[in-house]
Amino acid sequence: MATQQIGGKGMLPKHAQLRAILVDMCTKELSPGDALPSERQLCLDHGVSRVTVREALSQLVQEGLAVRVHGRGTFVAERTHRSELGLASFHEDMLRLGLEPGTVVLSVDREPCPPATATALRMTENQQAWHVRRLRLANQTPISFEDAWYNADLLPELDSVDFTASIYETLAARFGYPVDRAEQTVGAGPASPETAALLGIRKGTPVMTFDRIAYSSGQPVEHAYSWFRADRYQLHMTLTDR
Repeated sequence: MATQQIGGKGMLPKHAQLRAILVDMCTKELSPGDALPSERQLCLDHGVSRVTVREALSQLVQEGLAVRVHGRGTFVAERTHRSELGLASFHEDMLRLGLEPGTVVLSVDREPCPPATATALRMTENQQAWHVRRLRLANQTPISFEDAWYNADLLPELDSVDFTASIYETLAARFGYPVDRAEQTVGAGPASPETAALLGIRKGTPVMTFDRIAYSSGQPVEHAYSWFRADRYQLHMTLTDR
């Protein structure tokens, strides 16, 4: 890596100059998981004080470009996946982003659905529903935990399908229910102990929350709750003035 001495008078503050150099290093020279030079090495390479180095590194950490590991150093953070807000399954969304989708099926059970799900799927509370819990991965990294419900009367053999594939493709191809509309509420909250353990984050870490009802020709076919790692996933929306 090329070294660059940082100027002072009449220029940006030294920590801002060093931050710009480190941003280029993180985005153009290094890969996620690679170590950044040590504080001492950065001082020698760029002719700045340790206070300046620490300020620049702190900014990178706050911006999500780097992560600190106590006793080991500072490393390039994993890239954040930026999703367009639209009608697509997680599997389809990851493929569109050029990532390899993966799924760990945690459980598939047939049981009475909770009141909110019964309302969402237009069922009674004593009706049986498929309760499917999955951990979703992008390039083998946990991204989200999904807790979904499906009407068992509407989809009687759903427990026999491959839940590691796109469930929306399965609903269309096998059951004749292509998803053509969804209502989704997005929020944020602290990760529960279970969600944190599954996603590899600390309990209470902020996560993005999704409450989604998917429809096929007006028939609700899925009610799903999802919790996404906020440091690995972003939503992008284009807003226009009609």
